[in-house]
Amino acid sequence: DRNLETQLLPSIPLHQKYKKENKELLSYLLFEAHDENKYVEGVKLEMEELFKALPEANTYYIKKSLRKILRVVNRHIKYSGIKSTEIDLRVYFCKGFKKARIRLEEGTVLYNLYHQQVKKIKTAVGALPDDLQFVLNHCDNQTEDHRATLLLLP
Repeated sequence: DRNLETQLLPSIPLHQKYKKENKELLSYLLFEAHDENKYVEGVKLEMEELFKALPEANTYYIKKSLRKILRVVNRHIKYSGIKSTEIDLRVYFCKGFKKARIRLEEGTVLYNLYHQQVKKIKTAVGALPDDLQFVLNHCDNQTEDHRATLLLLP
């Protein structure tokens, strides 16, 4: 284990300014990187708790809370660096957004926030190998609802 630490530490860019992020990144690399599925499930549980704590009435606080959830999601995506993890977490965020029944009027910040995530999902899917893109986009055995869930198509 000590040998692993000496191999990892010199290659990780650590900054004094980002002490909390450095600790989280090291924690991910040392303890969670070997089991990506477990890591994703843990992030999903954290997101679920944050969605449960969303305020009901005030749009201002809903926006603040959603941005907080997005910061958490983006940080975990950055640690992982795996496209499938990015897609999985962003889709889960959008599902939580829809499940919370947040109204999306045209031109609002919430509308733009949601659709920005959909664009990022489509960009990440575009970066996947062609065979995986084909499976996500064209499989006949997938229902339209399942495909829409995967890609969040309108």
